[in-house]
Amino acid sequence: MNSKITENSTNENNSDSDIRNLFYQHSGNLIHKWDHYLDIYSEYLSKYRGRKVTMLEIGISHGGSIQLWKKYFGKDCEIFAIDINPECIKFAEDNVKVFIGSQADTAFLTNVTKQIPDLDFVLDDGGHFMDQQDVSFEILFPKVKQGGIYIVEDTHTSYWPEFGGGLRTNGTFVEKSKALIDSLYEHHLLAGDNVRIDNITQNIQSISFYDSMVVFKKMLRPKPFHKQIGEKTITPYEVPVVKQSKSIFERISILFAKKSKQELHPFARNDGGTQK
Repeated sequence: MNSKITENSTNENNSDSDIRNLFYQHSGNLIHKWDHYLDIYSEYLSKYRGRKVTMLEIGISHGGSIQLWKKYFGKDCEIFAIDINPECIKFAEDNVKVFIGSQADTAFLTNVTKQIPDLDFVLDDGGHFMDQQDVSFEILFPKVKQGGIYIVEDTHTSYWPEFGGGLRTNGTFVEKSKALIDSLYEHHLLAGDNVRIDNITQNIQSISFYDSMVVFKKMLRPKPFHKQIGEKTITPYEVPVVKQSKSIFERISILFAKKSKQELHPFARNDGGTQK
């Protein structure tokens, strides 16, 4: 039977109310977490303590994590939660709204996004299958506020075949997240580089990989530029270029190659000028 929560103090300096102590002193509904997750939570989520916070958690299970978050963040925490098990509707209470459905169902998740406000952070602790993590990220990441956080837990399933994973297997969430690293270098790529660039990738400030967890920080990245400030004092050193003879095939290819407009190198393209 679900019991409502009485929130504890949210003073960050109170060691009795930090996430690790709250977890290990918990005596309510069942919570299941890897121990090292607690330190990662503290690193990214402690900034939301003592203020109004709006979060979405995928995966309610026995309801223990909802109790933990209410204790950790306090009375101003508004929780939205998703689970595929219809029994989890019983965990709805004040400041806790529960949605029953599959996180791999695009239509269901899209409907959820229409019923909730923008979010400070999302915590995906759902079914951990590749399609579930992928669909959820694509639909829910845009609902995260600028400066917010998107956390995907238990990404070790990207290495387990029974979840659709496998070491360096295309399509796993870990491999997809690795590929998104290239998108962070959008302004340094050369013409023809095949990298995903869209509204999602342009709003990823950083991607952090941990044992079994991937954390995305959301922020629209400004166009980078570099500047030189001050007086030049030396003659820049240039590495000697050793010319290598080309094969007959290479010489013929160059001779008959179509001339195209010289591409501007990314370093020059991002030049912010020189200031003395």
